[in-house]
Amino acid sequence: MDAEFLARGLLYLSLAVFGVPGNCAVISAFLLALHREGRLLPADAIVLHLASTNLLVVGVRCVLETLATFRIANVFDDAGCKGVIFIYRTSRALSIWLTFVLSSYQCLSIAPPGSRWATARSLFAQYLWVIFLAVWVINISISGPSAVFSVGAKNDTKLMENSINVQFCFVSFPSAYTKDANGAAQTVRDVVPMSLMTTASFVILIFLYRHSRQVKGLRSGAGGGGGGGGGGASAERRAAITVVTLVTLYVLMYGVDNGLWVYTLTVRQTLSSALLSDLRIFFSSLFAAISPIVIIVSNKKVKKHLQCGGEEKAAAGPETTLSTA
Repeated sequence: MDAEFLARGLLYLSLAVFGVPGNCAVISAFLLALHREGRLLPADAIVLHLASTNLLVVGVRCVLETLATFRIANVFDDAGCKGVIFIYRTSRALSIWLTFVLSSYQCLSIAPPGSRWATARSLFAQYLWVIFLAVWVINISISGPSAVFSVGAKNDTKLMENSINVQFCFVSFPSAYTKDANGAAQTVRDVVPMSLMTTASFVILIFLYRHSRQVKGLRSGAGGGGGGGGGGASAERRAAITVVTLVTLYVLMYGVDNGLWVYTLTVRQTLSSALLSDLRIFFSSLFAAISPIVIIVSNKKVKKHLQCGGEEKAAAGPETTLSTA
């Protein structure tokens, strides 16, 4: 095995080692919360859905790429390539769209009671399943063509025409027009939610900044008393940091991914090396591996249920009561 293949395998292995346990922990925490409390808040349901799609990104792509690179198991025949590329591209896009849905809901959550934005938030929560369904339909329909045109890597010169090299597979489009049209659709699918989630995050930050100044003004006017509201302010700061961190990670990592994707589309001859495709997959999968850490650190409910789960296993029997916060 040459150095390039070894480095490739180790990078995918590192993503799998961090991403699979991290996303499983987040999913387990929310399932425990659902079991104990009987329901999930809309934001929690979105994060649970997000962690599930991130687990698909890391589990399907990174784990299988690691196994194939180290020649442990190789599923990348024609059928395997179609299945892996379809699941990866769909789950990758779902991860972007669900982060947009989460940032939009949090943006509506800061609306004052009685306003039309508060009404929109209630409708958002009520029809969240419709939003999930729409997001799935949009992304499945756009990911379909790439899966249809995917084949296992072969020594065939025809595969070098209008194709994208992803190491063990080729996405071989029938014409340059089909390749460009599919590439443009995928680029728009990524750029639109990234732009909107960035806008929503700026709205949240502006609101929190103005609110913090108002609170400081009230406290100074009241003689600087250190009364209640500290918990609320800390919760607001925590929410702002979480949103900004997630969106910043998305813009950086998926920005690099989309930049490399656009460059790949502009190259007429199919690249003989899969280096650019590997870099794209690495940066997009990196978010799926890192985001659980951000969620675990910043989400009190996740930390609480993970700690409770660990305590229950250690106690091995005694009943515990969980106070809802």
